[in-house]
Amino acid sequence: MTEKSAELVRLNELKAFVSTKAGVKGLVDTKITEVPRIFHIPSSSTLSNNKPSDISGLNLTVPIIDLGDGNTSAARNVLVSKIKEAAENWGFFQVINHGIPLTVLEDIKQGVRRFHEEDPEVKKQYFATDFNTRFAYNTNFDIHYSSPMNWKDSFTCYTCPQDPLKPEEIPLACRDVVIEYSKHVMELGGLLFQLLSEALGLDSEILKNMDCLKGLLMLCHYYPPCPQPDLTLGISKHTDNSFITILLQDQIGGLQVLHQDSWVDVTPVPGALVISIGDFMQLITNDKFLSMEHRVRANRDGPRISVACFVSSGVFPNSTVYGPIKELLSDENPAKYRDITIPEYTVGYLASIFDGKSHLSKFRI
Repeated sequence: MTEKSAELVRLNELKAFVSTKAGVKGLVDTKITEVPRIFHIPSSSTLSNNKPSDISGLNLTVPIIDLGDGNTSAARNVLVSKIKEAAENWGFFQVINHGIPLTVLEDIKQGVRRFHEEDPEVKKQYFATDFNTRFAYNTNFDIHYSSPMNWKDSFTCYTCPQDPLKPEEIPLACRDVVIEYSKHVMELGGLLFQLLSEALGLDSEILKNMDCLKGLLMLCHYYPPCPQPDLTLGISKHTDNSFITILLQDQIGGLQVLHQDSWVDVTPVPGALVISIGDFMQLITNDKFLSMEHRVRANRDGPRISVACFVSSGVFPNSTVYGPIKELLSDENPAKYRDITIPEYTVGYLASIFDGKSHLSKFRI
């Protein structure tokens, strides 16, 4: 088979899969024992992309930070110092005592699971292939026919304080918990922006005043059990187009961050939330805080549930222009990025999210 005909076969298989609107769960429900080719990582890159590096003896652990430790001025300084170190060196950290009740964390996980395990005909009503709707169910970023496909289904839900979602826009299976959880996440986002502002040595309200809290995109993933997890990925390596991402994961695990050229497991901690620095934060901090590549491995166990909340306005209208914060610049530390708007950045980001190249690097001066 020629390369051209092989690509045609792949596209036909891909279109057939997308047309079912049943997602990866639909495949698993047919009792498949092999992963279809459209999900296969190319054999030439399987080892480098799907196997963790040997990190034995390196003792690499994503920092865990107790947000309840900042009750005095001295304790607040210690807390800010820990966040500063994590944002500069890891781009990832986990937080405990973050203020979101454990019952709410469980409720949102169950709500995500309920929707994804709905009758397929119910889910198809919400099927869309882009982020231009306030609530959309899809599997992968299939409008771009990404190769390979990832072993997950998702729904996206966009809200913002100025224009909250109407309850009737959200499926009944997850309606109440999505609304409640998004409110808690926005409150936590406000606290994290204060701490990150202070970690930059700036006024605690500077990030909030820059409209960094203008919107929230919830990306709720469902990773069905995979019969051949070494052949595919739950999510390919990427960075996030956000200021920060607040992630809730269940206890199955699979999330990894690239640190010191090694894939390091972000081990689930009961009740914790994972915080990651996004591309926009790296840009406005002029590379002081780092947006790191991460991925999710496929797993025989499952389903795995995760809820990623991107603090960003995404493709929705936002005329604010962002560039490196002027207070961080000097003759010795000039601006490394040109000014952008978030919609401008996001359109290109979504078109090339899993191509293995940094979209942020395209905006370097």
